[in-house]
Amino acid sequence: MKFIAIIPARYASTRFPGKPLAMLGDKTVIQRVYEQVTKQIKDAYVATDDERIYNHVQSWGGKVVMTRTDHKSGTDRIEEAMEKIEQGGNTFDVVVNVQGDEPFIQPEQIESVCRCFDDATTQIATLGIRFGSNTEAVQNPNSPKIVLDNRGFAMYFSRSVIPYCRGKEPQEWADHFPYLKHIGMYAYRREVLREVTQLPQSSLEIAESLEQLRWLQNGYRIKVGETTTETIGIDTPEDLAKANAQLNNQ
Repeated sequence: MKFIAIIPARYASTRFPGKPLAMLGDKTVIQRVYEQVTKQIKDAYVATDDERIYNHVQSWGGKVVMTRTDHKSGTDRIEEAMEKIEQGGNTFDVVVNVQGDEPFIQPEQIESVCRCFDDATTQIATLGIRFGSNTEAVQNPNSPKIVLDNRGFAMYFSRSVIPYCRGKEPQEWADHFPYLKHIGMYAYRREVLREVTQLPQSSLEIAESLEQLRWLQNGYRIKVGETTTETIGIDTPEDLAKANAQLNNQ
């Protein structure tokens, strides 16, 4: 099975404009993401809509694809990038989407997502990590929860705490159920990526503001790999400061 990784990177971010080009130690955020990804998947491309990012990636020898500026989601940007890459005659079985603001993504996390496709019924794969007994983290709506079936496929994603632990106080729930936090890395079979980008927004997606619910609601099967490694995503300048502190500690 042949894998390719696409890393979407936009310059215009509401909370942190220019984030991909921000310095993390002696390298930019996007270069660190790219270098981590290529430890596991050699065929990797940055997909961007900004010439500054495009030229920067080329300056250190990275592979990069220029895409349109009007995409509504990273998934749409990845589909356009794949169409351009395939014009050169390259074909791939699975497309892995790694966020451009995850400079500490680990090769074993990428491997975990890729191994989900050992199951022939997997159409889409993603990643989760156990919350442990941290009740406050479980209750955070910015940390979506995943409910799995017995074969490791997602039944639902929610910003709410699910399942409800009847007969227990909410502050005790994390001690009585192994809640799973969603980590937003995805992989798609090539034909599935093409299909899901054609779907209109679904009612569940709109309600929870979670794009993956569009795919579930349309009947696609999402396999969930698990990791024990917590990474730092960079959404704000404050996150970048924390990431630099972590880098210094390493």
